[in-house]
Amino acid sequence: MSTRLIVIIALVAIVCAGGASVITWIVFRPEPVSGSDAIATGSPSDEDRRRHREELFGGDASRDIRGGQEMKPRW
Repeated sequence: MSTRLIVIIALVAIVCAGGASVITWIVFRPEPVSGSDAIATGSPSDEDRRRHREELFGGDASRDIRGGQEMKPRW
């Protein structure tokens, strides 16, 4: 066998092994450990979501924009 063929086969083997390890990591991802080091992630309440949306987007709080707001044409 030529040296070039051996190098190509070795590179393909390394890439396949890396891909297999990534897929294995995704499928068998370790579960987070519960305890004092674990971060408590609860779903935010509706009040927290509303406050975050107001801080992020700002705007007039008295205007109802749930149905969308159309823009006037520029012409």
